[in-house]
Amino acid sequence: MTLQSRLLVCAVLLTVLLALPLATSARTGDAGRADQPDLLVDPNAIRVLLSPETETTLAAQMTGTLISLNTTLGGSVNRGDVLAAFDCKEQTARLRIAQAEQTAARETLVTKKQLRKLDAAGDLEVLQASAAADKAAAAVGLAQAHVSQCTVTAPFTGRVAKVHVKAYQGVQLSAPLIDLIGSGPLKLRLNVPSTMLISLKEGTPFEVDIDETGKSYAARVTAVNARVDAAAQTVELEGRLDSPEKELLPGMTGVARFPVTF
Repeated sequence: MTLQSRLLVCAVLLTVLLALPLATSARTGDAGRADQPDLLVDPNAIRVLLSPETETTLAAQMTGTLISLNTTLGGSVNRGDVLAAFDCKEQTARLRIAQAEQTAARETLVTKKQLRKLDAAGDLEVLQASAAADKAAAAVGLAQAHVSQCTVTAPFTGRVAKVHVKAYQGVQLSAPLIDLIGSGPLKLRLNVPSTMLISLKEGTPFEVDIDETGKSYAARVTAVNARVDAAAQTVELEGRLDSPEKELLPGMTGVARFPVTF
């Protein structure tokens, strides 16, 4: 075989070898596309979050040691229930001192007034005694306010979402104690494209598919934000379920579907 023939055979073999990976890739890509169906994307599907109507984090109003914690995670509470209590021996003692000083100041004022009637005391003495009595009363009020901070009560009826502390633990002023959510109906929070404002108003119906339950629920728009997010070109909405369900919990998410294509 001549040199020219050998070069021709090598060129043909090289061409075949280079073509094999391309063909394999093409077949693999075709198979991959065949195995994966096209995803149907709904342009009107908007993420939605379930939120409680009322929620708060109860914080410590004083520095001290918790002597009791009368709540558990997920527990139900009524308005006014004592959820936690601090060791308040010092605050209680200060209140008693203030009350004793107030009693003495009142007696002094009564005595000065009687002496004034007998011209045994001047107007200035009566005025000073009256000011001292008022000061003592204010001191009692301040001490009572400090004692009232020794207990943490539920501001509304609801359930405990998180407990940040433990009994007999020392906590600092403003430290979070308990996360509380209201027991009222849940509200829906969602952001929609601002172009939908043309057709959106309070009372507009829509459907909500909740991921955690796999069910659909009817809802209505209850509030439209007065400001559009210029960067995202969206507007925040709030909604309500037509028939609240006990199975729904705050924090669940889903998809809101509006019947009209915007």
